[in-house]
Amino acid sequence: MPGSRKMILKHVMSGICSKMNRTKQLPSDIMETPLNRCLNTFDITLLGVGHMVGAGIYVLTGTVAKDLAGPGIILSFLLAGLACLLSALCYAEFGTRVPKAGSAYVYTYISIGEFWAFVIGWNILLEHMIGAASVARAWSGYVDSLFGGVISNTTISLTGELHEQLLGRYPDFLAFTVCIVYALLLGIGVKGSTMVNSLLTIINLGVMGLVVTVGLYYADEQNWTSLKGGFLPYGVGGVIAGAATCFYAFVGFDSIATSGEEAKNPSFSIPMATVLSMGIVTLGYILVSAALTLLVPYYDINPNAALPEAFSHVGMHWVKYVVSLGAICGMTTTLFGSLFSLPRCMYAMAVDGLLFSFLGNINTKTQLPLTNLVISGLCSAVIALLFDLEKLVEFMSIGTLLAYTIVSACVIILRYRPTFEPIAKPASTPASEVSASTSELTTPGSEIVCLVGTLRVQYSWLGPIFGNCEPGSVVTVCVFVFTTFSAALCILFQVSSNDLENGIWWTIILAIFFIFIMISALVVIVAHHQNSAGLRFKVPMVPFIPALSILCNIEFMVHLNILTWLRFFVWMILGMLVYFLYGIHHSKEGEGNSSYSILMTSSEAVKEKWGSTTKTMFKGAFTRRKSSNGDRSAIIDEEESTE
Repeated sequence: MPGSRKMILKHVMSGICSKMNRTKQLPSDIMETPLNRCLNTFDITLLGVGHMVGAGIYVLTGTVAKDLAGPGIILSFLLAGLACLLSALCYAEFGTRVPKAGSAYVYTYISIGEFWAFVIGWNILLEHMIGAASVARAWSGYVDSLFGGVISNTTISLTGELHEQLLGRYPDFLAFTVCIVYALLLGIGVKGSTMVNSLLTIINLGVMGLVVTVGLYYADEQNWTSLKGGFLPYGVGGVIAGAATCFYAFVGFDSIATSGEEAKNPSFSIPMATVLSMGIVTLGYILVSAALTLLVPYYDINPNAALPEAFSHVGMHWVKYVVSLGAICGMTTTLFGSLFSLPRCMYAMAVDGLLFSFLGNINTKTQLPLTNLVISGLCSAVIALLFDLEKLVEFMSIGTLLAYTIVSACVIILRYRPTFEPIAKPASTPASEVSASTSELTTPGSEIVCLVGTLRVQYSWLGPIFGNCEPGSVVTVCVFVFTTFSAALCILFQVSSNDLENGIWWTIILAIFFIFIMISALVVIVAHHQNSAGLRFKVPMVPFIPALSILCNIEFMVHLNILTWLRFFVWMILGMLVYFLYGIHHSKEGEGNSSYSILMTSSEAVKEKWGSTTKTMFKGAFTRRKSSNGDRSAIIDEEESTE
């Protein structure tokens, strides 16, 4: 009897592990979707710009300049923009490979497996909910300041103040209304809402151009040279601390990848929009910061209304109203970006069976997930109504940085994973099979494909160690090792920074050891053949750029507060309940699925059939039952038939 229990437990656990690690197969036609493919490169670029250029440029700029970096804020934005560009390039390559809604969630599902995909998707939902709520609250606060605090004072007089730790000072009914109204506006259809977004983004960029022009006209170069520390009053450390804060001003480029299922030509539009929007946003932040710090000494900046007060300082009072217009437009487009991405991520997870099935419904008239849009608007509105978002914004950052880290790792893994033929092939005649096999033998790139994931000739000295491993598996392990030791190095720098500065021997030896392991992992990765299959866009200098992206994201993560991590684990416990009680049992990916087809490029996907037709699915099911042996296969088949 104990032996039977042990066998049953072993079977159950092995079944869970295989389900958690199964990867997503894409449909036969990768461009097929119930959503409306109507967005061009211009629409997607302005969607990304609008999502990134919002409250940050009107609120964050003044705070960082006064308290962290001084005029060196322009270097902070430059460093943050470059760090974020590393992750954005990885998103762009995946957007070319997999033009589907869901962004990092789909990319992780394809590359690593279902469990980590759910973890990323669950955190993306939180990111966009809190992102939308925080911008709605900032929008409300900005409008309230224009009216001299009448809205907040009236609300407090009617409802009183909230004294709980995580709650805001008062219930923000205006922020609640803003979330609901903008969610309804997005319900008119993707093309109509993106036209509104594009108009507001252009107005915002025009206001930024006016701020830069007028600011540089009244510039005083002494604000950078001779006043209280000059250009770097807080030193290099202040610039780096400012970059860590400014990094979150660029969070939002993933809305570009989320639009992949509604782009007309995703293989061109996604990478082009990513690069253009990152360039425009980085340049805009740098120029506005330069104009602000040249216009007024950094220590005189009002962090709550930096730009309006700066222009009042030089007698340009009318600019205050123009800046207010730009701020409202900018925060509106940022809110649009979050409310645009959130329902589509819910839709992607529901279609895969990891969230409740009704969230995968698409309205036939608007071709939008309207149910998700309503839920997204209500959840964001309730959060904006009640919570103190200054405490929750850091909470949101963990999920964002975790998604960036895993997407960067996935780029390396897929580049060194071999490409195989899909399991389910279209029906063919014997003659076509002969011609196909002949073409495979004569294709110039066929030999290269067979070498992917194996050692290069010049690294044959590594053969005794890695020569017998399955192609691509060594690179996957090396990526895990690099990520683990990157985290260890960043934690060491955070915890023992004083010991390192004082030259304590054990901290230096430990840091050198961590760096040696990281470099060794990269050398082993480089020693293998890459997948040279043609993509419209590829991240340059793989594995070095994705590896640098992993290191930067982990460095930002270890700077977050301990309480932030505790809240993150509470959110993850709730997510694990959803996954293990519902998602793992309703996932659309069966035990017999293979991950081979997902490694094809999008150009190959047009030529080949991905996934199974109805005929081959039935054929595969009967074949699997005939060839099954033992209790384990029978149980799996029964589970699949019930699911």
